[in-house]
Amino acid sequence: MPMIHVIGGGLAGLSAAVESLGNANVRVYESAKSCGGRARSFYDKALDRRIDNGNHLVLSANRATFRFLGLIGACDGLTGPGAPIFPWHDVATGESWVLRLNEGRFPFWAFCPSRRVPGMRWRDLVVMLRLLRCQPDDVVASCFGNDALSRRLLAPFAVSALNTPINAAAASLLKKVVQECLLQGGRACRPFYPKLGLSETFVTPAEAHLALMRAEVRTGCRVTGLQIQEGRVCGLEVGAEVVEIAPDDQIVIATPAPVAASLLQPFWPELTVPDAFQSIINVHFALPTRTTYLGEAGRAGFTGVNGGMTEWIYLKPDLLSVTVSAANCYLTMAQEALTQQIWQEVRQVVQPLTATKLPQDAPQARVIIEKRATFAASVAQDKRRPSTVTPLSNLVLAGDWTQTGLPSTIEGAIRSGVEAARVLNQRRMF
Repeated sequence: MPMIHVIGGGLAGLSAAVESLGNANVRVYESAKSCGGRARSFYDKALDRRIDNGNHLVLSANRATFRFLGLIGACDGLTGPGAPIFPWHDVATGESWVLRLNEGRFPFWAFCPSRRVPGMRWRDLVVMLRLLRCQPDDVVASCFGNDALSRRLLAPFAVSALNTPINAAAASLLKKVVQECLLQGGRACRPFYPKLGLSETFVTPAEAHLALMRAEVRTGCRVTGLQIQEGRVCGLEVGAEVVEIAPDDQIVIATPAPVAASLLQPFWPELTVPDAFQSIINVHFALPTRTTYLGEAGRAGFTGVNGGMTEWIYLKPDLLSVTVSAANCYLTMAQEALTQQIWQEVRQVVQPLTATKLPQDAPQARVIIEKRATFAASVAQDKRRPSTVTPLSNLVLAGDWTQTGLPSTIEGAIRSGVEAARVLNQRRMF
């Protein structure tokens, strides 16, 4: 059988590799010591905890994600409340509430004060119509108003989904997300997150499945160049080695956008890729004693936060994990000041949820700053995203930065891998 060479072992590359099994031999080249890219777990010696490099929430609407987990036998790696509930706390006002979506598509929740955002009126739903009617060059902020639904739900949701401030984020990308989840009703909005960790859920089972199917995963193996002849790749430069590409072999480049550009632009000068990025800050606080959490937030395992720097808090027995999206504006902030400010917000939100006394000052913490976590989901950057197909007859692209129609998410990464494998399989058939 021919060989499919997958360059990059993040979720896009792993998805492409898993989808290609049975149609070809598969080999994955990953430059890091382990696969997973931005979706990985590791042991932090200082905290004496195993942590994720970032927190990720998956919704039941993410069909490609659940299909991928089904293929690798890891559907039980996710957990969640089992219902479309989203606890929230506003650190500016001290209010707490729970958004409770109904299962069906008609938004009955919007007409029930105990299920909706505080201060919301059912007429606020008109903002959804403005979003659905957005023009290609509109930004998210132009679709929102000063109503409670916009301020307390849609704006923070947009920042989390697009990892870009709403005054710069492309409304068309948010529209696609909303069409696939919120407008499909609560059955599409049940939240899930890794039961143990990102690696345990997405990466280790994928590697085990690939090994079972006799695919090869080479970690610590960086592809530094391509050899091109007559419009196709004929060799991969891997350090001092050149891996020969047979006539029937095919290649998937599933690296980050800048790496893909460095490999391809010498042969494809017209290629554009996103070149502006937004960061994400994650802070993991090690709790001195194991803690249980009460109420709907305890049931959910997380809570959203309005009115402060903190956006999401994941409630774990020995760890509180915080996510701050669109964090470029905080990159110059001293880490100690950042940690203390986030902890004070966390303490305000979490202390009412537990009988355990949380310390006044921040406990030992690990701050993880991903400076290029995602491409900036602006109109201009979205236009720079390439499609899967390339001018090279045996090479395709995968990655959440390719033109998936979605922002940079786990779902987008996995869909891009599926599409890359589909294109390669179609080429083999014809």
